[in-house]
Amino acid sequence: MRQLLIAMTLAAVAAMSAPAMAQRAYTPEEERNKAIVLDFYDQGLNRKDFAAASKYLGTYIQHNPNAEDGPEGFRKFIEFLKAKYPQSHSEITKVLVDGDFVILRVHAIREPGTRGNAIVDIFRLKDGKIEEHWDSVQPIPEQSANSNGMF
Repeated sequence: MRQLLIAMTLAAVAAMSAPAMAQRAYTPEEERNKAIVLDFYDQGLNRKDFAAASKYLGTYIQHNPNAEDGPEGFRKFIEFLKAKYPQSHSEITKVLVDGDFVILRVHAIREPGTRGNAIVDIFRLKDGKIEEHWDSVQPIPEQSANSNGMF
């Protein structure tokens, strides 16, 4: 599983750095998975509405070592955002879908006026429910060694 995840992440990074490449058409199931994750993200992370987002959660195995497993862990994260970062907002800049996996490139800003973080979120779905989540978070530096931008 770890090798598959690494291969998918590398493919996602390659896809993000090659915008001229044509994207294949998604299957109906992949389109459904994409729509589920996008609505989940908007309801949960941007609107901070756990009730609206939770309808998409299955087992929700969490691979971020700083977050708890399951829907209850996600609920606690939403409550943390509401209390500590009520104005936080995440802009999805890229979406990639491969079967049961939906990969997002995200510009997350917890406090207005800050640079925020560049995030890769990976979700695995089963039967229309989000079963697993991985993420990689990188602070956006003040200066870059290149002019390519992070998004």
